[in-house]
Parts: sequence; C-alpha cells; structure tokens
Amino acid sequence: MIRTLFRRRRPWGAAALVLTVAAVPLTAQTFKKSDNAPRAAACTTSTPFVSGTAGYHTFRIPALVRADGALVAFAEARRTSAADHGDIEVVSRRSTDGGCRWGPLARVSDNGRNVAGNPAPVVDPASGDIVLLTTRQSGSVTQPEIEAGRVSPGDGRRVYVQRSADAGATWSRATEITRSVKPAGWRWYATGPGHGIALTRRHPGRLVVAANHTTARGSGAHLLYSDDHGRSWRVGALDHHTDGRLRPDENAVAELPDGRLYVNARDQGGSHPATRLDTYSADGGTRFTAPFQPRPKLVAPVVKGALSHADDAACPALLFSAPEHPRERRHLTVRRSTDAGRTWAREAVVAAGPAAYSDLAPTGRNGVAVLYETGATRSTERIELRRLTLTCR
Repeated sequence: MIRTLFRRRRPWGAAALVLTVAAVPLTAQTFKKSDNAPRAAACTTSTPFVSGTAGYHTFRIPALVRADGALVAFAEARRTSAADHGDIEVVSRRSTDGGCRWGPLARVSDNGRNVAGNPAPVVDPASGDIVLLTTRQSGSVTQPEIEAGRVSPGDGRRVYVQRSADAGATWSRATEITRSVKPAGWRWYATGPGHGIALTRRHPGRLVVAANHTTARGSGAHLLYSDDHGRSWRVGALDHHTDGRLRPDENAVAELPDGRLYVNARDQGGSHPATRLDTYSADGGTRFTAPFQPRPKLVAPVVKGALSHADDAACPALLFSAPEHPRERRHLTVRRSTDAGRTWAREAVVAAGPAAYSDLAPTGRNGVAVLYETGATRSTERIELRRLTLTCR
C-alpha cells in the first residue's frame, strides 16, 4: 500500500423540495467507523483546496464521495500552470466531521512530470472500498493534438484503477486497464470527472462510472461498469455522434427510484444551441434507451455538471449542480427534478460569482455537500465545499 505523503421511496412529484443552508449547532462531531448517518457538522462551508499553496499552481477538477462516514475530496493538482496538460497529479483530503475540517493533502495518483487526472471515485458497497478511476497522458501533449491523431498511444490517454480500503487514508498502486475500456480508434478519453455510483435496484452492487471519448469522426459519451467490485471494467452504454449536431462530452450518472439510470452530458460545441444533453439506461448501464437528446430548458454554459439522487423517503429528488449562466462559468446553482430529469427547478444558488466544475455527495439524512471550483475573480482560485440541507414543504 502507498501511504499518504502528507500525512423508500415515494413516487416522483410526491413532495416539493427546498434546499437550504444547514442550520447546525456550533460543535463538530467526529464520526465513528460504524456511523452510517453522521450528525450534522458545525459549518456550512469550508475550503479544502486553495490554488497557489502546497507547491501547486492550481487545483481543479473536484470529485467527492462519502465512505465509512468520511468525506473524501479529490482534485487535480496542477504543478506549474492552470493548463490541462503538464505536471498534474490527483490529490485528496479527508474530513471526518462532515466537511468542516480537512486532513493533510495526500498524493493519490502521480505520473511523474506527466498528467494523472480526471478522478472518478465510486464506493463499493460490498467492501466499503473506494475504487478510483483516473486517466493519464504525456505532459508534453495537448488535447487538440490527441484528438487530431498526432500522438502515439503511449503518450495519449490511458486509463487506470486503484482502491482504498480505509476511506481514502491509503491507496493501492494504480493498475492500467486501457485495453479493457478504450477500443481501438478512440483518441481522447476521460473518466468522469466526478463520482460514480453503485446500483441498488437493477444489477445491485454494480459499479458505474461516466466517461467520454473522441474518434476521427466525432465524439461520444459512454458508461463504464464493473460487476466484480471494481477489479475489472468494461464499456457499457455508448452513444457516439458524427453529424456535428450534438457532441456529448463530460457526463454524470444517477440511479432513479425505478431503477433506470439518468445520464446528463455537456454538449461540447455541437451545432444545436442547447448546452445540456440527456438520456437513460434501463438495464443497469449496459445500453442507453435512446441517443442523447438536447435539454434546452436546462440552462448552463459549456461545463461539466454533477448529479446526485436524494433518496429521502419524504421527498426524493434528482439533483443537478452546474453554473446557471447561459454562457459564462458563474452563478453555480443546484437544481432539482421530481420527474426523472424531464423538468428542473432552481433550489439553491451556491456561488453567485465565478464557478465552474462541481460534484455532489450525500452527507446523511436530508443533507448534500457540493464541492466546486470558485473564486473572487476566476473560478480556478480555490475548491470550496458547501453543505446544504434538503427539506420538504
């Protein structure tokens, strides 16, 4: 093992949902290992990653999971610049009090002076382990060069898996799984970023992670799945577009109460004016029920969004976080749907100013945490966590 270097349901529409900032007593509680429903933390916001600290120029690309009572926040730590290439590694910090205080920064996946990024963690319910998928490439090549086919396979995008049996305190070495999940002819490839899910209804225990890719003829989104607790992975549902009308890219997946999977993707430069696309899977992520379709009333700039399903029996809801401005990465908002993603309503503005990528994780009954990029003048200044409480009325 590699030690850290830094030491149930109710039918859709059954109740209205409101998100409010948690009102909690001013004492932090530390979770015991057996806690499944930790008590409210003593804060509403915290900042696990600040750009320009710990020897890194920029922290970007947040991902968040809750494992064994702890919140584990991941990010790309970009050593010399904010660029998507160069010396980049995946780091994490852990909180055992609901996201108020964070442990030391830990290096999780390091690729020398090259890229290790796109953290996509998922918790295996059978073992409690966090399984982490990441993507690597040479630090000297760029995404446009990879998409143009001018990069060798060894310097291009490659996929890795590793795991933690102690809620992110230590990690196994990363093992390459590129041959299993990246078909010949795929050029760009990205896992997540953001958390995956463990299915509870159809194919219970199956792990599913969203991913995306390009070829010489277009781009697509796909799901990866594992039926052996994250030890091996294969490509499942796949939608690839070549006509330029839609270009599904980074996407997120959530399980609905009826067992279907809802998938929401960013449209990366398609000719359709919508910037959000969505579809479903009815067989546990093996196939999509239909190609991605535009969702023009779900307003957002071109950006990665996050999904989570709140399974509170009193008011289940599908949650989506992304900037709400139609063109700029600002005004990060959590929206909710009580009809399986067909319509959306604003629930809470998390950041009124600059904000970009985000991820969501449940924090116990009626609670959800939003981990997001933000700052005073640009969204790459820090990664902040905001705790929200779900209430029905």
